[in-house]
Amino acid sequence: MEEREDPLERLERKEREKKENSGLKTVMYALIAVAVLLVAALIYVTSTKNKLVGELNSEKQDLTEQILALQADYEGLSSEYDTINSQLDSSREEIAQLVEKVKKTEATNRAKIRSYEKELGTLRSIMRGYISQIDSLNTLNHKLTAEAASARREAASAKRQNEELAQQVEELSGRVTVGSVIKARGIRMEAHTSADKTTDRSNRVTRLLVNLSLVENELAQRGPVEVFVRVFDPDGNLLSDGKGTTFTLGDETLEATASREVDYQGTEVDLGIYVNNIPAFVKGIYTVQAYTSTSLLGSAELLLR
Repeated sequence: MEEREDPLERLERKEREKKENSGLKTVMYALIAVAVLLVAALIYVTSTKNKLVGELNSEKQDLTEQILALQADYEGLSSEYDTINSQLDSSREEIAQLVEKVKKTEATNRAKIRSYEKELGTLRSIMRGYISQIDSLNTLNHKLTAEAASARREAASAKRQNEELAQQVEELSGRVTVGSVIKARGIRMEAHTSADKTTDRSNRVTRLLVNLSLVENELAQRGPVEVFVRVFDPDGNLLSDGKGTTFTLGDETLEATASREVDYQGTEVDLGIYVNNIPAFVKGIYTVQAYTSTSLLGSAELLLR
C-alpha cells in the first residue's frame, strides 16, 4: 500500500523549493547587473583611451606641420655670405633630422614629443638670429657700397687724393662681404636641476645655462672678449645673480644677469654661461639676450611649465 505524504511535510517542502528558486533568481539578477556594469566600464575606458590617442595624434600632426613649415622657411632663406650659408646648411640638416625623429616616434610618447617641441622652438630662435644677421649685413653692404661709390667719384675729381681714396675703396670693398663685428650662432637657454639635469619644470629649476658659439671672423679683433647675458622672467623683469655686473653698449650702461670672458682669436668659440643665485622660478617664457660690449649677439626663449 503506497504511503501518503503528510500534508504538513508537503507544505514545508513547497516552501523550501519556493525559497530556493527565489534565491537563485536573486543571484542571477545580481550577476546580470554586474555584467552590465562591467560592459559599461569597458566601453567607457575604451572610449576614453581612443579619445586620448586621437588627441595625441592630432598634437603630433600639428607639430609635424609646424616643423615642415619651418623647413620650408629655411629653404627659402639665402645669403651672400659663406659663413652664414654654412650655418644655414647645418640648421637645415638639424630640421631634416627632427622631421625623421618625429615620424618615427609614437604620438603616445609624450616626453619625446615635448622634447621635439623644444627643439622646434630653438630652431625658430636660431632662424630669427640668421634673419637679423643677414639684414644687418645687407644694410652694411648697401652703406659701404654707397660710400665706396662716393670715394671713387672723389678720386676721379682730385688726382692728388687718388691714392688715398683708392685705398679707402679697396678697404670698403673688402668689408662688404665680411663685417668686423663679432657674431654668434646657436644661442639657446636650458634649465637645470640641483643634480645638473635639464628640466622644463619651474619648481625643479635651480639654475639656467645659456649656450652659444662665437662664429669665425678673420677681421674681428683678437684677444679677450666678455660675453654678457640679460635674462628676463615671464613678467619682463631682469634676473640678477647678485654680482651687480654691468656693461656699456654705445652710450648706455646696462645691467647683466651674468657674464663670461673668453679668448677669441678669430676662430669659432663655444661657451656656456650659468645663471645662479636666482631664488625661485615661475611658469612661463623666459627670454635671454646675449651681448658683447659692441653689439647684440642674439636672443632665445625657454618655456618653463
